[in-house]
Amino acid sequence: MISQLTRAAVVAAALGLATSAMAQDMRFVVVSHGQASDPFWSVVKNGVDQAAEDLGVEVEYRSPGTFDMVQMAQIIDAAVASQPDGLVVSIPDAEALGDSIRNAVASGIPVISMNSGSDVREELGIPVHVGQTEYEAGVGGGKKMKEAGVTKAICVNQEVGNVALDTRCEGFTEGLEGDVEVLSVSMDPTEIGNAVKAYLSANPDTNGVLTLGPSAAEPTLTALEEVEMLDKVKFGTFDLSPGVLEAIDQGKMLFAIDQQQFLQGYLPIQLLRLNKLYGLMPAGTVMTGPGFVTQENAAQVIDLSAKGIR
Repeated sequence: MISQLTRAAVVAAALGLATSAMAQDMRFVVVSHGQASDPFWSVVKNGVDQAAEDLGVEVEYRSPGTFDMVQMAQIIDAAVASQPDGLVVSIPDAEALGDSIRNAVASGIPVISMNSGSDVREELGIPVHVGQTEYEAGVGGGKKMKEAGVTKAICVNQEVGNVALDTRCEGFTEGLEGDVEVLSVSMDPTEIGNAVKAYLSANPDTNGVLTLGPSAAEPTLTALEEVEMLDKVKFGTFDLSPGVLEAIDQGKMLFAIDQQQFLQGYLPIQLLRLNKLYGLMPAGTVMTGPGFVTQENAAQVIDLSAKGIR
């Protein structure tokens, strides 16, 4: 005679197998404006890939070759046409991507925004955003610069028109309560370095520099070293990379604002899986940051960065 305990174990095992089989049939698509080759976005993709492996689901990561909103909208449209079980999108430009995202929502596909778009996701019909609120993170960076004695700074923006990055500069200006000028550059490292050196040469009273990601931070660091201004200029950045962490650990940079982008890749997949299985979905913004990496804690983060998690 089968005991109740044995029967319960058999039922639980059967349910587990059924749930596993359902998960294996799930396919999600992530469309971001950042390329997986970028130091920041490679960590996002690591989170996506780890979630797919841990949860036993299929996930496709897609992005335009450069910061191109027309191409990104087309990628979203193609993803919607493939009828995935869920869609994750970053929203650097709601005006350019809005119609494509609304079409996804209208098609009945569960959509989660991540990284950028916390301020517009609700009007686009998206129930939840995974990331940090960019303005408040910028304010925090500005306050740290003010505490360090900065009165005049530049905010180096490598993607002017990316609403999230523009908002970071706005928050930074508010937090610093000083003189801030946005320095518009491209993604080209040489151009970034030359632009920073030219600005500082023309404005020698500048004593603070904020970059909006490692792709701008690393060439800016090189530029500051070349003109021997690391001891004269307080330098901080958004986001992490091995080079950024090493510079902070060595005292060459004041801080990095960490939004834990691994979670921005991982958590939306978990949420979409739970939605598919049980109809569950949180509401609002799931905050992954901001946090600050300084010389005091940089060494603790370096090991995880080497593993592609921070």
